[in-house]
Amino acid sequence: MPIRAYLVHADVTMVDETTRWTINVDARTDNDLRGMKNGGPSKFIDEAAKWRLLDLAVSEAREAFADSDPDELANLIGEVVAAAQTH
Repeated sequence: MPIRAYLVHADVTMVDETTRWTINVDARTDNDLRGMKNGGPSKFIDEAAKWRLLDLAVSEAREAFADSDPDELANLIGEVVAAAQTH
């Protein structure tokens, strides 16, 4: 089930590091989310947004390294992983 929502307004008041959004969704999405327990729709939207941001980041990385030599790319990844493990 794809999420069909867009940001209309973001309240910049931070409460426990969360931001209140007002969103509009179509009737089907609303009906699908109404059966969740209290807080469920917010968690669903937050998780969906995080996955979408990850998907965009992966797509950008793939595009950026599309013309790279696979062996050089594997070496670069190995160096970055090794550096991250030492810090």
